[in-house]
Amino acid sequence: MSVAKSPSSAPKTAALLSAVVIVASLGYFVDIYDLVLFSIVRVESLKGIGITAPADITEQGQYLLSMQMGGMLLGGILWGILGDKRGRLSVLFGSILMYSLANIANGFVQTIDQYAWLRLIAGVGLAGELGAGITLVAESLPKEKRGYGTMIVASVGVSGAMVAYGVGQYFGWRNAYFIGGGLGLALLALRAGVFESGMFEQAKREGVERGNFASLFTNGPRLAKYIRCLFLGVPFWFLVGILITMAPEFGQEFGVQGAVTGGLSIFWCYFGLTLGDFTSGALSQLFKSRNRTLQLFIVACATMVGVYLYGLHGASTTMFYLVCFLIGYAGGFWALFVTVSAEQFGTNLRSTVATTAPNFARGAIVLINPAFSALKPSLGITGAATVIGAVTLLLAFFSASTLPESYGKDLDYVEE
Repeated sequence: MSVAKSPSSAPKTAALLSAVVIVASLGYFVDIYDLVLFSIVRVESLKGIGITAPADITEQGQYLLSMQMGGMLLGGILWGILGDKRGRLSVLFGSILMYSLANIANGFVQTIDQYAWLRLIAGVGLAGELGAGITLVAESLPKEKRGYGTMIVASVGVSGAMVAYGVGQYFGWRNAYFIGGGLGLALLALRAGVFESGMFEQAKREGVERGNFASLFTNGPRLAKYIRCLFLGVPFWFLVGILITMAPEFGQEFGVQGAVTGGLSIFWCYFGLTLGDFTSGALSQLFKSRNRTLQLFIVACATMVGVYLYGLHGASTTMFYLVCFLIGYAGGFWALFVTVSAEQFGTNLRSTVATTAPNFARGAIVLINPAFSALKPSLGITGAATVIGAVTLLLAFFSASTLPESYGKDLDYVEE
């Protein structure tokens, strides 16, 4: 149940290019840089600590990615609850500090165990920035403009992956971690210009219970809505965690004419994602519908997955990377998914949902990877990817079709 506040309690709203939008955008930029950096330097870094057999590189790479995503599962709950209890700003900058220090430490690893634990800690830190930033932007902008605000955050943010590729290619994997951590620490200098959400401050003054994660599971309709929000985000991490991260293995399976690299596959995928996030955000404003836009992009995503898995046999590397770009573009509804998740719930649970939803979706790779490995022996790499892709995309389309429309929704209310 939700309870609206009186119009007199509505907080003042910020301009579209206010400090909160700029800092949230730059924070997400560094977040994405650090999030995908491991996938970019996976092979080089594992060889750098003495793991050289191709099978071991694949196995240990999946293990480290699972540790990172497992950390994000834990961090999603931690930062989400803190965002509703202590405030959006404390999470925004606390998470940036944690993942920045962890990534600097990643530059010094010498063993797989050190690498794994630091990816776990980095994952916990990486879990907080996006949810806190999107929540803060959504609560600070006028309801007619918040879709544009989150569009800016996403478009600036995901371009961090392309910078990560360039840094990883030209500066070496250890320096790439140092640079990522340094960028995060530098961003903390901007914290003085950002103010807390007025909606959060109002709920705090009124003594509303905030950040009760368990309350998501004690109300049937609320739980059903939350689960559908989670399903919206899972397909993207199938795309990135399986199709793109393992692009070299798929390229070999397809007989692509030339060597496919994980770094370039991620670069082109995230280039597409940058444009896709911009497009999906703009279309959701133009259509005045988040749900219709999500449905359109999920269908496009399913089409491009089909092309990737069944249309690239014997293709050139140029064609392969073009499809990676188009997969990223079609999958560019990530920020829209987080925005929708934030818009579905009241002020006292908004940060909890906006932070846990994307991180549970990201953390789904912990389930997707073992499922993929289990299906591979009987179905092959292509068949296993087809089954997982079909399940995740169908669940996402169902969710986009049944969630309440949230475009233009007044967010100044609380859940009871």
